[in-house]
Amino acid sequence: MSSLLQGKVALVTGGSSGIGTAIVRILAREGAHVAFTYRRNKQGADDLLAELESTGSKARAYHADMADFARSQEVVDDVCKAFGTLDILVNNAGQNQDSVIWKMTEAAWDEVIATDLKGVFNYVRAAVPVLREKKSGRIITVSSINGLRGRFGQSNYAAAKAGVIGLSKTLAKELGRASVTVNVVCPGLIATKMVEEMPDDFKQKALEEIVLGRIGSPEDVGELIAFLASEKARHITGEVIKVDGGQYI
Repeated sequence: MSSLLQGKVALVTGGSSGIGTAIVRILAREGAHVAFTYRRNKQGADDLLAELESTGSKARAYHADMADFARSQEVVDDVCKAFGTLDILVNNAGQNQDSVIWKMTEAAWDEVIATDLKGVFNYVRAAVPVLREKKSGRIITVSSINGLRGRFGQSNYAAAKAGVIGLSKTLAKELGRASVTVNVVCPGLIATKMVEEMPDDFKQKALEEIVLGRIGSPEDVGELIAFLASEKARHITGEVIKVDGGQYI
């Protein structure tokens, strides 16, 4: 086990699959105690929890809807009670319900905004008092390159992902004096179940945008987040870092 994050306590939202699972595994590998939330994938959460415990890592899983403000406070409170503190918050949970704007329903708009934008506010609002009191901490939010450039058929998703960038830059200004850094990671096309289920022509078109010529892995995102969560990144805040193989260029 590495010592990059030895003894730190991290909370990762949406940790039971895809990029979230990679983040949880890597933070635990680097020595952190890791709690994570999940909404639908209980089996994935149980499997990940068992995997972490089998390696000697301290871990906890919480069933939670990102849009539930009260539940976010409950989760943060329990993490602090179980582990004694909280050092790292990774806002990873998200969803998409794609549609062109003239066909998008109010429900599809509201649900994506509630999870991908309000959900980040919920967990930040719950965690910040702890981090300010400690006068240290890391907040890292997973956005998307589509929050920077927009994408046809993703007005709700792109709006939410752009919103967390503005939120994070503001938080970096507000929390700097408390030595809490706030950064954003923007993945491009990453090999997750959602990407596997994409139509082949859509996937090929996205792949052609990537100058490195390959789809990224969840671990590519997780390794950057582990670095940003560490003391090695102590002088980095307010940044938006793409993990996209040059897809945005």
